[in-house]
Amino acid sequence: MKVSNKKCVFEDERGKIIDILEKEVIEYVTLISSKKGAIRGNHYHKESVQYIFVLRGSLKLLTQTAEGKIKTVIIKASDLVFTPPMEKHALVSLEDSEFFVFTRGPRGGKSYETDTYRLTEKLTDLEIYSYNNIKSNKQVTNK
Repeated sequence: MKVSNKKCVFEDERGKIIDILEKEVIEYVTLISSKKGAIRGNHYHKESVQYIFVLRGSLKLLTQTAEGKIKTVIIKASDLVFTPPMEKHALVSLEDSEFFVFTRGPRGGKSYETDTYRLTEKLTDLEIYSYNNIKSNKQVTNK
């Protein structure tokens, strides 16, 4: 996962211009809206590369490579996230949100599910379990 906040490259009385992607081959562009509390993802792609660009709202992004630790970051309007192949990822909407997903690879259009591998142990569930264990251990240690 790589997160960057996209800045305005030009602004005048007519408005702003923000370059979201530069020099990238993109095969699919998807607009997704999510209600507050909605969970999306909890999967990975073997071949597809994805960029998520947040238009409005905020989301908690959870990622994991191989069997490493789960990384969590809050993303908001104008943030661009890169997720490479084999990186597990999930999104939790912290408020009503809209975002674009730019995809290169077989995950798009009629091939939407051909490169989507659902997680049997969801990142969102593992994060809650991990948080509760840390909380429990702190309570025991503090006694």
